[in-house]
Amino acid sequence: MIEKKLDKSIKTFIWNIVEIHSQIEEIHKSWAELLGITEPQWLILFAINDLDGGRGVSGVDVANKLRIHPAFVTNQTKSLEKAGLLAREPSPDDARYVLMSLTSKARTEIAKLSKKRQSLNMTMFGNLDEQSLDELNTVLSSIAKNAVLASQKLSMGML
Repeated sequence: MIEKKLDKSIKTFIWNIVEIHSQIEEIHKSWAELLGITEPQWLILFAINDLDGGRGVSGVDVANKLRIHPAFVTNQTKSLEKAGLLAREPSPDDARYVLMSLTSKARTEIAKLSKKRQSLNMTMFGNLDEQSLDELNTVLSSIAKNAVLASQKLSMGML
């Protein structure tokens, strides 16, 4: 009986994650449209903004963050560079690598979205305090780590 209830809870959790993912995807599409770019390009800008500590970000780091192929990142960042939203420069440590950073134009455009983003965040997370959100993130990080392990086991025929 307990396993049946647990199974139902797990299914409900998974469907909630599917719904959250779908809604966040729609939100990202809206942000991208406001900037006149595609959703994948918005995610690349979002990842670079998050990862850049002032020295630029490699395409491999962006690809790893987004779990996509580095060649796709390279292709899309060239378009973002042409649009004036991204700067690409050879790494000072190894010229084989390109480091990317947001241009002032991109930072300005993203800053324009800031009030909307704050309002959106309050709509989504307004009923959670910082501690609750931290606890939720801890649990979700653990589930994400276990999901990677489960996926690996499944692909190796171990489940």
